[in-house]
Amino acid sequence: MNIEELREFCLSVKGADESFPFLDDRILVFKVMGKMFAYVNIEPKDALFRVSIKCDPDKSVELREQYEGVMNGQHTKALEWNSICLESDVPDDLIKELILHSVDEVIRKLPKKLQAAYASIEK
Repeated sequence: MNIEELREFCLSVKGADESFPFLDDRILVFKVMGKMFAYVNIEPKDALFRVSIKCDPDKSVELREQYEGVMNGQHTKALEWNSICLESDVPDDLIKELILHSVDEVIRKLPKKLQAAYASIEK
């Protein structure tokens, strides 16, 4: 998966938007209902794309054991995030599944009023 495919997929998520540029043009942030669900860091030294995706801690451990391309998240809550190198052994379908899981985790943690607002968004 390349960066444009990732961007297209993230923006196809219901209610998603992109905060670009975040700190600089090497970092992309995708949000739903104002909460981050994917953080993309484009590494300048090796031109790798790493996407940090919210994930429950048990699933994170399992993924890190299964795929060499899955690492601790580059985020303050590292146990709840996976960092996935997009140019690695992680299948595109799994990356998409994890992004959708991340959106579900974000929505699940929103106040009920915002969950209802999200449910009414069409896309």
